Amino acid sequence: MASSSAVPASSASAVVAVAAAVLLLAAMGAEAETRKYQFNVQMASVTRLCGTKSIVTVNGQYPGPTLFAREGDRIEVTVVNRSPYNMSLHWHGVRQLLSGWADGPSYITQCPIQPGQSYVYRYQIVGQRGTLWWHAHISWLRSTLYGPIVILPPAGVPYPFPAPDEELPVMFGEWWRNDTEAVIAQALQTGGGPNISDAYTINGLPGPLYNCSAQDTFKLKVKPGKTYMLRLINAALNDELFFSIANHTLTVVDVDALYVKPFTVDTLVIAPGQTSNVLLATKPTYPGASYYMEARPYTNTQGTFDNTTVAGILEYENPSGSSSAANSNLPIFAPTLPQINDTNFVANYTAKLRSLASAQYPATVPQNIDRRFFFTVGLGTHPCAVNGTCQGPNGSRFAASINNVSFVLPTTALLQAHFTGRSNGVYATDFPAFPLMPFNYTGTPPNNTNVMNGTKVVVLPFGTNVELVLQDTSILGAESHPLHLHGFNFYVVGQGFGNFDPANDPAKFNLVDPVERNTVGVPAGGWVAIRFRADNPGVWFMHCHLEVHLSWGLKMAWLVLDGSLPNQKLPPPPLDLPQC
Repeated sequence: MASSSAVPASSASAVVAVAAAVLLLAAMGAEAETRKYQFNVQMASVTRLCGTKSIVTVNGQYPGPTLFAREGDRIEVTVVNRSPYNMSLHWHGVRQLLSGWADGPSYITQCPIQPGQSYVYRYQIVGQRGTLWWHAHISWLRSTLYGPIVILPPAGVPYPFPAPDEELPVMFGEWWRNDTEAVIAQALQTGGGPNISDAYTINGLPGPLYNCSAQDTFKLKVKPGKTYMLRLINAALNDELFFSIANHTLTVVDVDALYVKPFTVDTLVIAPGQTSNVLLATKPTYPGASYYMEARPYTNTQGTFDNTTVAGILEYENPSGSSSAANSNLPIFAPTLPQINDTNFVANYTAKLRSLASAQYPATVPQNIDRRFFFTVGLGTHPCAVNGTCQGPNGSRFAASINNVSFVLPTTALLQAHFTGRSNGVYATDFPAFPLMPFNYTGTPPNNTNVMNGTKVVVLPFGTNVELVLQDTSILGAESHPLHLHGFNFYVVGQGFGNFDPANDPAKFNLVDPVERNTVGVPAGGWVAIRFRADNPGVWFMHCHLEVHLSWGLKMAWLVLDGSLPNQKLPPPPLDLPQC
C-alpha cells in the first residue's frame, strides 16, 4: 500500500498514529498544555502519476504532519524556512483571539518568512474542538504544503455523540505534474485561466482511477461493527467536491470545528477550506467486498476544470486471515455521485446544517445588528496592456472582485502598518459597504466588465454586530464562491437563489440554530447572509478559497479596533515577527 507522505509509510499507520495521539492526549490531565511543534519547510522529491518532482513540504511529509491539541491548549510552532520560497503558514479556522500576529496570511498579518529565516507562531485554542487545518498562505504553495489540525475536547468532556472506535484525517487535494508556482505565474502573465490539475488526491494519493496510479491508493482498513470518525478536509486549490463511500452512509456531526445537529447522508459536498467530521458505521459482519471512497468536483464554471474522480478503497479485515492478495480479488463497488453541476443537491445539503444550539454549546447569533453590508462577489476583467496579448475574455485579463474592488496585496503587512500607525500609502479605509453601481446581479450582465484595483479595508469598532450579505454575480457566468473569514466564526442565517431581496428575505433568516462556520459557499447565481460579532482586534482577511479567484483579487480585509478593556486590545508584535 502506497504512502501519502514523502517518507514511506502505510495509510493504515495514519489511523494508528491518530489513535495513539488521541490516547496520549486522553491520558493527560485536565490542565491546558503548551504543545510545541517544529516545522521545517523543505523541498522533497515525490512521485505521483509516474512522474517525480520536487515539492515544498513540512518535515519532508506530504501531506504535512498533524497538529494535535485539546481545547484550551497553547500552541507554539517553530517554522524554519529551508525552501527557496518566501513562506507563511495559516492555521485555518483557529480564532486567534488576541493573537492576530500568528494568523499567517502574507502581507496581511505578517511579512513572509524569507528563505533561511524562522518564526514562532504562538496562539491558544479557545472555544473550539473538532477538525481544522494548516496551510501555506502565499502564492500557490498550499498545493502541497498543508496538514490537519485535530482538536479534542477538554479532558473528561465527551463528544455530544457516540464516541467512535477510531478516527483519522482524510484530506482532499490536487496534484499537478508541473510546478504550481510556474502554473500560476504563467496565468498571471497571460491574463488567462491557469492550467488545471492532473488529479485529485486523498491523503496525497491519486488512487486507481488514474493512469499509473494504482500503487498510490489510500486504503482504509476497517473492522465490521465499528464506528470510524473521518475528519474530512478539502485542501484542494480550486474545486468544491462531492464525496461518498459505496454502500455506506455518513453521519455529519461537525463542520469547521463546530458541532452540528447530526444528520445522515449518502453523499456530502465540501468546499475548499471547509472541514467536516463524519461518522462511518461499518457493516455488522464481513461483507466479502471492498468499496470505493470517491470524490469529484461540483462546479458551474464556464471555463476548464479538472473533471476527474479520485478514489480510495475501504477494505474490511477478513476474519479468516486471508492474504491481501485474496482481498484484491474481492468485488469492489463504486458510489453514485451527483451530476457535476447539481446545484440543487448542494443547496439541499447545506440546508440540513444546523448548530447544535444546546445549553452546553449554544448558538449565540447576534440579534441586534450595528452594521449591515452587501458585497457582490464574482469575476470581471482588467484591460490588456497596450500592444499586449491577453488570454482572458475578449482579449482582456481575468480579474475577480468584491464590490468591484480587486484587492492588491501591499508590500507592508496591513497589521503592522495599522499597529504602528503608518497606514498612509499602505491601505485605504473606504472599502464600499454596498456596490457603488447596483445592477441586476444574476441577470443580464453589464457591458462594462472591468473592475478597479485597490488595497481597501473596512474599519469596525470593537464589539460591532455585523450582518453581511454575499451576492454572486453573473458578469462572467454564475459560479459558487467559497468565502473564508479569518479571525472569526460566523452564523449562516440565510441563503437563496437570484438577487437578494432586502425587503422580504430577512424575514426568512434562521436566528435560532443556524450553522456556525468559518468558510461558506456563496451559491452559484444566489446569495448567502452571515452574522458575526467583531470581538477580535486586528486585521482579518476575507477571501475566496478558490485559489485562482484569490490570485485574481477576490479578497478584502476587516480592521477591528481595540476595545476599551485590557483584554480587548491586541498585544504588541513578537520580537521575531518577519520584516518586509
